[in-house]
Amino acid sequence: MTESEFIENPCPGKKTKRVNHIKMQIISDMRADTVTNIVKEQIDFQAELTTDDSTSYNKLGEHVKSHDAQVVKPADLPKILPWVHIAIGNVKRLLLDTHHQLKKEYLQYYLNEFCYKFNRRYFGEKLFDRLVTVAVTYPTDFKSKIYNRTVCG
Repeated sequence: MTESEFIENPCPGKKTKRVNHIKMQIISDMRADTVTNIVKEQIDFQAELTTDDSTSYNKLGEHVKSHDAQVVKPADLPKILPWVHIAIGNVKRLLLDTHHQLKKEYLQYYLNEFCYKFNRRYFGEKLFDRLVTVAVTYPTDFKSKIYNRTVCG
């Protein structure tokens, strides 16, 4: 998922949309019910969605302000959904290069790390405050997976 907005006066040759934040979540399948449940959990009901015309997205219009489903030709992908494909390409390259032998149980952690690094460029002076907030509020179970225990020490 990407949150983006149109740029009023884009420079020649630049993209017409600017990305604000991204979020990635592993899903078990692309059924409409699965996708709809995630949208209900993660996206505000006042959001305006632009998606491709997949049958997985049929029910999204009931849960958001507007849903624009478009049949997108491969040549038009960079114009319609530019940041979705850039983010997917970047995370695929990261996983193939750096984390090439990752286990499925850790994939969501790697996606979270990628999204945090991608999104932090907008934090500016609040970067340290945001990091502390995430560190304090994140309910991690990572340590117990590594050491097979539930207590520290």
